[in-house]
Amino acid sequence: MTSTDAPPRLTRLTFHGPLSEARATRIVARAAEALTAADRPTVLDLGCGWGELTLRLLEAAPSATAVGVDLNEEDLERGRVLARARGLADRVEFAAESATDTARGPADVVLCLGSAHTLRPADAAPPHTADALRALRRLVRPGGRVVLGEGFWERTPTAAELAAMWPDARADEHLLLGDLTDAAVAAGFRPMWVETANAEEWEEFESAYLADTEVWLAANAGHPLAARARERADRHRATWLRGYRGLLGIAYLTLVPVD
Repeated sequence: MTSTDAPPRLTRLTFHGPLSEARATRIVARAAEALTAADRPTVLDLGCGWGELTLRLLEAAPSATAVGVDLNEEDLERGRVLARARGLADRVEFAAESATDTARGPADVVLCLGSAHTLRPADAAPPHTADALRALRRLVRPGGRVVLGEGFWERTPTAAELAAMWPDARADEHLLLGDLTDAAVAAGFRPMWVETANAEEWEEFESAYLADTEVWLAANAGHPLAARARERADRHRATWLRGYRGLLGIAYLTLVPVD
């Protein structure tokens, strides 16, 4: 890297969320059950980023194909590069398109990891989880699996705690974990598995999220882009450590559609 380069982006993250290797392996194994049972198994990844979990599903189910949709072309290209490197390029499409009202699917496995907000109607009021779950129910085939990675409140945050989070953070933006699971049942699912990211997974994610920028800033303090990068990194760290740390959880729900 030279001093004229911008900070690298998220190269230390395997998953774009607080998800350990061990948990990812277990999630893939459960979801792959629906792929091995299908005749022409398919995966749909909504808000896929670079699609790491989808690529692992394809490795676990050699007859499966997949589509990932996202609006970030840089992430999509990273997914294409990873697919080529792992011999999966002919079995996966990374499409630059919105997940809202998608014409893709239905699929045997639908992934929605940290992307439920992309499924809501434009004029919907928070929380958006019920809207997302209804959309996911339409997109999964009978006997399939939905893996939903969704935020929830560990407890209802106070006004002062919300003020330390992201702009316009609201107490009704997320559900409590029990209410989130109930919403999945109301949308036509049975919760096969309910699990949540632990503190170590959160710390690994948040540190890796900022690490590239922090290393770059240490070596390029006078760079024309440094002030903006420093402000964004400092704001994100403060939002985490002084705001949602210990309050915002991530649940990984493996859901089975009710016939």
